Amino acid sequence: MTYLAPRSEQQSLLASTGTLLVLRAPVVPPAPAAGQPGVVSAYLQDYDDVFVAVSEQGWVRAFCGHVDLGTGIQTALAQIVADEMDVPMSVVQMVLGHTDASPNQGPTIASASIQITAQPLRRAAAQARHMLVALAADMWHLTAADLSVQEGRIASAHGHAVDYWTLLAGKQYRAYLQDEVQTKAAKNLKLVGRSQPRVDIPAKALGRFIYVHDMRVPGMWHGRVVRPPYVGRDTGAFIGHSLVAVDSASVSHICPDIKVVVQGDFVGVVARREEHAIRAARELKITWKPVAPLEDLQDLEAAIRRQPMSERILQDNRGEHPDLPPAGIDIKRTYVWPYQMHASIGPSCAVADYQPGHVRVWSGSQNPHMLRVHLSQLSGLDEAQIEIIRLQAAGCYGRNCADDVCGDALLLSQQTGVPVRVQLSREQEHGWEPKGAAQLMDVQGSIDAQGNLLDYDFSTHYPSNDGPLLALLLTGQEPALPRSLQMGDRTAVPPYGYRRQKIVCNDMATIVRASWLRGVSALPNSFAHDCFIDELAFEAQADPLAFRVKNLAADTRAQALLLAVGERAHWQPGRPGSRGSPDKDGWLHGRGVAYARYIHSKFPGFGAAWSAWIIDISVNARSGEIRLNHIVVGQDTGQMVNPAGVRHQLHGNVIQALSRALYEQVGFDANGTVQAEWGAYKIIDFTAIPPIDVVLMDRQDEPPMGAGESASVPCASAVANALFDACGLRFYQAPFTSQTVREALQRASL
Repeated sequence: MTYLAPRSEQQSLLASTGTLLVLRAPVVPPAPAAGQPGVVSAYLQDYDDVFVAVSEQGWVRAFCGHVDLGTGIQTALAQIVADEMDVPMSVVQMVLGHTDASPNQGPTIASASIQITAQPLRRAAAQARHMLVALAADMWHLTAADLSVQEGRIASAHGHAVDYWTLLAGKQYRAYLQDEVQTKAAKNLKLVGRSQPRVDIPAKALGRFIYVHDMRVPGMWHGRVVRPPYVGRDTGAFIGHSLVAVDSASVSHICPDIKVVVQGDFVGVVARREEHAIRAARELKITWKPVAPLEDLQDLEAAIRRQPMSERILQDNRGEHPDLPPAGIDIKRTYVWPYQMHASIGPSCAVADYQPGHVRVWSGSQNPHMLRVHLSQLSGLDEAQIEIIRLQAAGCYGRNCADDVCGDALLLSQQTGVPVRVQLSREQEHGWEPKGAAQLMDVQGSIDAQGNLLDYDFSTHYPSNDGPLLALLLTGQEPALPRSLQMGDRTAVPPYGYRRQKIVCNDMATIVRASWLRGVSALPNSFAHDCFIDELAFEAQADPLAFRVKNLAADTRAQALLLAVGERAHWQPGRPGSRGSPDKDGWLHGRGVAYARYIHSKFPGFGAAWSAWIIDISVNARSGEIRLNHIVVGQDTGQMVNPAGVRHQLHGNVIQALSRALYEQVGFDANGTVQAEWGAYKIIDFTAIPPIDVVLMDRQDEPPMGAGESASVPCASAVANALFDACGLRFYQAPFTSQTVREALQRASL
């Protein structure tokens, strides 16, 4: 559910009778780990957090600080709560992400919502059930063991019966969440592990769902921003200091009430009517200083190597194995990943209502509590005076402009004294969103004469940070200095059993505005890992699937997943594809296998779900056109709360990751990003998507793993390995466009 007024509604809930609340005492939010995304805040709220509330009115309300980004966690979290409380899902209301109603559990990233953030919610629901059963047991002078619960109704063998709601009538029960609460064993779960329809889909299908774009408040005006000409750049002394002049009179003819707001390099217009704001932003006359051109990014490898970097050794056990046999084959390779867009289907939007001493912001952010800190810095107000009401928005898959537009709306509302709705243009969203970072991976490895893995020397370079709030940079309130995060190390350690290895992450500041995108650095790192293992398998004259299974001996779940995917795909060991020899119709055919487990958070991090791909492709030997024929994708997610939701996530991951592997790359000129509209940024279309066969491993007795990103991680290497099987050529830089493939085939034929 969406609270219309989270602050007042939460305070009312805390004071209400006829309720049982499981709480957490207020705490200062923990500082982020060094080098990780997050903010430092000293804010201590003056009221308790609520995790679970049960009301005499017949509902259960559950609160989580993470948000639903279209991944369906609202449904999965409701399943968890309903199952632990023995109530129908229909009575569970999920409240996600509102800063004044939901506990601060950090940004919704790293597929951590079910794996990590849901665990205190599960305990809170179990604790509420134990408390209610104890109340009934005391009333009947029985023990909890004498009672059973079904559909929110407690009964005894002696004929006693009462429902939760009656127990609470006129009473008020409060308890703080305990660390050790007995939750249900997997065998006793009735909803978790069974597919449930998404609770948000009916309203979305009928056009009744309220997105942040649909939000309207009384007295609201419309705002638009005018961005500087240095498109998508966030580092340099010129940022926030390049504006020369704004001619406010240049838009006075549009309508008499247009307001122009200027602060540093931040320029915005506000009008009563949206079409007037759009026109004013287009016609406003602005003079900018010339700025130094962006460095040439045509050769990404060279550009990344030119950047200052800090070497961080993640693992080095070379001194532990001095007596290994000599290498039979030694290979050295470099892999390059391009800048890519989130390319959210709808541009970012927000509404802000600035009142003295209190600000309300309706936002599609994936980081509401973190955003509140940034808006506090921007507005000069304490965090306690800022209320972020979280609504769903266009899918983001990471850090897009959803936070930036909130800063825009707040500044315009603060300066004009009216509630303001701001929606970015498509050109602004494409140009200014923090891109998924480019990445460079250097690999050197070897096998012995018998084909056993020996050395692996891996070095990754990842120019990215957390995309500081654009309004803070443009107004000059935050200096646009080079800064980096330690996020290039996701899945930097290969899963395979190399006996001697050195793993290095080169931490780097951004070149252009860049932050996390689905799979973060793990997807490019695994692109390198699994293309390299495929090449070693070829040199060892081994079947690529069997070679992986052999060298995953330390991870039996990985082995089992690969074997299950191979069985579903009817893998035939030792049967190569065309390897450069086209059929009579001029087509090359191949299949590729890849495996990865997404490792996220601060190194050495946490493992999310295990994932494996087998993909069958055809390549036109003359044009380089790639046809995707069939995909088998498997995942070991541990306990699946909603198997249908996991299946949907795999489909979404496959489609998006294929688009990134085959088409997507951002181009830059001297000013910055050049792709300003959809026609310039190619993504996959539905006609190119093949049948997707999903294998879900039955691990319901195991802890749940993150499922939102894992299946995207093996994609690029699976496609690259299939291209080798078809063409007999290795591809080391994504995307693998038809032009890239055609030119490689032409060179090979000379």
